[in-house]
Amino acid sequence: MLLQQLIESDNLKEKILETLSKNGLDSPCYAKILDYTISSFDEAGRGKDYYGYHNIIHELEVTYVTLIAAQWESLQNYITLEDMKYLYFAALFHDYDPQKMKEKPHEEVAVNFVKTDETILGFLKDANLDVNIIAALILRTTYPWSGELKEKAEKNIEKYLSLSDLTKNDSNLKEHYKKLGWFLSVVDRISGYSLGNFNHALELANKNAYALGWHPSVLAKRSIVYFEDLLSNETEMCDHVLHALPKPMRKLFMDNVLAFLKLREEELMIQSSLVYENVKIFPVIETTKTRQNEEFIQTLRTIYDELPSPHQFKKENFADSIRDPNTILNTLRLGNEKGPIVGFAKGGPLEDYKHRAQNFDKNYGMFNTVFLEPIALKTGYYGQGGGHEIRVLFAIQADAKGYKFLTSFAPRERIQKRIERQEGIESVKEFSPDRWDYYRITLNTNNSR
Repeated sequence: MLLQQLIESDNLKEKILETLSKNGLDSPCYAKILDYTISSFDEAGRGKDYYGYHNIIHELEVTYVTLIAAQWESLQNYITLEDMKYLYFAALFHDYDPQKMKEKPHEEVAVNFVKTDETILGFLKDANLDVNIIAALILRTTYPWSGELKEKAEKNIEKYLSLSDLTKNDSNLKEHYKKLGWFLSVVDRISGYSLGNFNHALELANKNAYALGWHPSVLAKRSIVYFEDLLSNETEMCDHVLHALPKPMRKLFMDNVLAFLKLREEELMIQSSLVYENVKIFPVIETTKTRQNEEFIQTLRTIYDELPSPHQFKKENFADSIRDPNTILNTLRLGNEKGPIVGFAKGGPLEDYKHRAQNFDKNYGMFNTVFLEPIALKTGYYGQGGGHEIRVLFAIQADAKGYKFLTSFAPRERIQKRIERQEGIESVKEFSPDRWDYYRITLNTNNSR
């Protein structure tokens, strides 16, 4: 199976079970805990369709890569079969927080769940594993591992290792499990970037950026810092993990790191051309004839594909939506009105979209509301003002077509800032923990800007 094909929960589940069996971990409790994990994430709204970074796909990616790396390390006598069992259980639930109000995981909540959930405790008993060691491993995945977060996690790790009959009187074994937790923490940050191409890496970075509150304009820069911290400040364990991975996975990870460096270089060149060379960007209302052109549609599709998948509305019939006369569309072009396309704004009647708004928007079914899909910009053009310009132009187009309201989704913080600027925007429905909320604007050209 190609690595890129792994990035689906069913495929990951299959490969995890295969790896467990290969290493002699074929007791029914290992398959049952895997099924229980998947169902728990689904029931908590953290399945594969959840926007945030810490969904079931991430959890399964970390589990799979942990097992792959651990089995190699077991050949080097660094990790035992017993260690692999502990790593497996800890990886499965290291981010689980069924009631969390923020996307960023709260490891203490995950620990509390593991320590109190009767089903999990039953599986641990079947596998003859100590829940206190699982707790210590999960706590070591705290990120960033610095300051007060680190100090608090270290105290709790020491507490749980002192509660375990296995480690409370064995300082060497305590240190071993602390190092095993470090191993899991590095795998946690490497795993997704070692399983997919740069499109997958970009989506992970976008989701991680959202979880950490980064603006898209700093995604490449912050991602480089993220990898630099991993490769430079945790060199010992990072080298351990990378050398434990198969060559194709190791290559994918390093290729993705280099791709972010290249992306940052491209961003700086874009900023230079816009600021120092005074290159202009132009919002353009495209003609009906242009919207039928296959090359034009493909150009938009390429930019659209850079959006995180939960932001890709009308994915299956993207080309038809561009051609549809009911679709409002404008583009952002570079240099002049005929220049290269670097972004676009697209949307249409709210009733044409089958998403969660239909359950609570009072105007759904009244055909007086236009839905604006997430703005799509070519990577490198975020933060340059173009997104604002095409969003304003879209609102003007919608107003001209007789719509009374414009709705869309946006990060809660950005909606709040626009409210504070008195832009005539209201928050209609909040969604947690992703904080990707639904807003409404009453249209006229004075307050849609």
